[in-house]
Amino acid sequence: MNIQTLHLIQGAGQAQGLTVIIDVFRAFSLECYLYDMGAAAILPVGDLDVARRLKAEHPDYVLIGERGGKKCEGFDFGNSPSTVDPARIAGKTIVHTTSAGTQGVQNAVRAQKILTGSLVNARAVARYILAENPAQVSLVCMGNSGVRPAKEDELCAAYLESLLTGKPMQDIRARAQALRLDGGAHFFDPALQDVFPQADFDCCTQVDRFDFVIEIDTRGPVLSAVKRRVS
Repeated sequence: MNIQTLHLIQGAGQAQGLTVIIDVFRAFSLECYLYDMGAAAILPVGDLDVARRLKAEHPDYVLIGERGGKKCEGFDFGNSPSTVDPARIAGKTIVHTTSAGTQGVQNAVRAQKILTGSLVNARAVARYILAENPAQVSLVCMGNSGVRPAKEDELCAAYLESLLTGKPMQDIRARAQALRLDGGAHFFDPALQDVFPQADFDCCTQVDRFDFVIEIDTRGPVLSAVKRRVS
């Protein structure tokens, strides 16, 4: 198994084989929580106009997303796992658009198969990949807005590689918590709590909380992020 780590939107476009698009703060951590809340389906969308069109066509859909970290105008929720109301998620189709994670999914046009990745389900992602045993694995760190590296995504990629190579990172939980000083400090800024609540940091750094993966289904007119159990 050849494992390569790529970076940002450009890296997503270069990714081949079984590809993991990583966005720890917060897109793909959030999608795990949405499925845990009982979401029926998640549609990852890159373009705001497409997201709004889907909502217009399907008024019962729930719009979730951000630009620059802030909730998009007219959306139901921002990209924040701690502030989404579970009662409004259960049984619903979610349209999800972000500055980094969903852009990576949309740009991974050369990938054979796409998974999303975050710390909250990293071990499940690794188990899935090991069962598939692909010749090529691409780990794509989406970073901040897909244009600047982010420590949390780099850590997740390193953790995934450690699991795939049989050398698990023993201090992963301590390293995840250390992001509060280097990579996640904005979640602890009193002036930013309306956009980056501290509780989001806690949600996104609960390493291996979930035992499922999210696989991208590319067969429909829009992409679908599908929950898959891992044995």
